Amino acid sequence: MNPQTGKPAPGLTLVSVPIGTARDITLRALDVLREADVLAAEDTRSLRKLLDIHGIALGDRPLVAYHDHNGDRVRPRLLAALEQGLSVAYASEAGTPMIADPGFDLARAAREAGHAVTAAPGVSAVVTALSLGGLPTDRFLFAGFLPSQAKARRDGLRALEAVPATLVFYESPRRLGRMLADAAEALGGAREAAVCRELTKRFEEIRRGSLEELAAAYADLAPKGEIVVLIGRKKAGDVSEKFVIGRIEEELSAGRTVRDSATSVAGETGWPRRRVYQLALELAKGGD
Repeated sequence: MNPQTGKPAPGLTLVSVPIGTARDITLRALDVLREADVLAAEDTRSLRKLLDIHGIALGDRPLVAYHDHNGDRVRPRLLAALEQGLSVAYASEAGTPMIADPGFDLARAAREAGHAVTAAPGVSAVVTALSLGGLPTDRFLFAGFLPSQAKARRDGLRALEAVPATLVFYESPRRLGRMLADAAEALGGAREAAVCRELTKRFEEIRRGSLEELAAAYADLAPKGEIVVLIGRKKAGDVSEKFVIGRIEEELSAGRTVRDSATSVAGETGWPRRRVYQLALELAKGGD
């Protein structure tokens, strides 16, 4: 923002908007939406409603729809506005732009053309679900939407089976039951998981359990609303000693100390640090 005029500087600003409750928006985001020369939105109806709620007049400023189906046609118009030295604000339909959102191509094109790109950060369904889901948050992997075809979905899940982090997915209510069943098959039914629905909204719901339990609960139920699925990492009993030893050897070969190697591998695998440290010590002595 220009401190003298209060207007956003020329360039593209990615504006995070609420995923439910309209007041979950930052003061800076409101300033950008109030003062930008051009507004672009994945869903112009949603942005108009948000502007009305917060008393922001659109006036004679352009409000441009920019989404997956028209990006190739609309992007040149927005880039032309940037070339004229105007400020452009882009808002996703809900949440943070660039997270499973068509804003990626727009931001990349703006950067490649030499324009400034910044963000007015705010709500993200990913972070909100992690805050409420009750699964470890020290490491997580956002995997977006899985494929709609069953085989491709199971293959995608199997590829993530050994990732030492909480897995985060967006999912359609219509496919939730099938996705959970495929996850139980591909990753093991005992894995901890959480289904986070309608976050920040009136009917917010967090349902926790094993993948097997959740798959059974949603087998014949198609819940309404936006859904985030969290799946816990493998537990120590699911990670073989052979795998742990291999990871320790890699850490030691990279020049890390026994202590640091043990800390890293224990955090990655869920194994008790004391046990990993003992293995690391034995391997280090054997290599002397």
